[in-house]
Amino acid sequence: MRFWAVIPAAGIGARMGVDRPKQYLTLAGRTVLEHSIGPLLAHPAIAAAVVAIRQDDPWWPTLTLRNDARVHTCAGGTERADSVRNALRHLLERGAHNDDWVLVHDAARPCLLAEDLERLIETLKDEHIGGLLAVPVTDTVKRAAGDGRVETTLPRTGLWRAATPQMFRFGPLVHALEVATAEGLLVTDESMAMEHMGHRPLLVASSARNLKITHPSDLPIAERYLECSL
Repeated sequence: MRFWAVIPAAGIGARMGVDRPKQYLTLAGRTVLEHSIGPLLAHPAIAAAVVAIRQDDPWWPTLTLRNDARVHTCAGGTERADSVRNALRHLLERGAHNDDWVLVHDAARPCLLAEDLERLIETLKDEHIGGLLAVPVTDTVKRAAGDGRVETTLPRTGLWRAATPQMFRFGPLVHALEVATAEGLLVTDESMAMEHMGHRPLLVASSARNLKITHPSDLPIAERYLECSL
């Protein structure tokens, strides 16, 4: 049984309004992408990592990370699921087996704690399907109507914010993503594809600092987290 990491990194991060994809912005002396992959490569269980990048990506060749023998690249796709599927095909060519584990981690989630990653692996390694890091919702949640006014307040009991890594068996994950693609279902994370197949992924509690860089205001928060851990 082996553990593989997949990082879909073909997005352009248009909402950031900067001159490069957000995964290549610099935080605490390294790019967001390097911070995101770092904890995975530091874990002794991870055999290799596949980064799905745009074919015309001019920033990847500038990273020293590309010289790590455990780091491989493949062509990214239009959607996240396309990039993950391409990375899984690459792993299949490298000898991945159906019972191996795949950990899919966001390229723009640079503050993953080593202890959260360890908890995820230890909790799920004997599971049949897998699960994901997630954060329990503590805020009051509102559903908006079309005019921007509150339609209703949702009970937050049992609500979680999905994070990454999301860790699933190689074979079932490949099958779930292929079915979703064939049926025209746009899945926003791997858990959604597994849920579509009738599986019930296990939620593993994550630190709230495991944030995803989405808006410019996320950058100083992430930098403070990273500087505190240096």
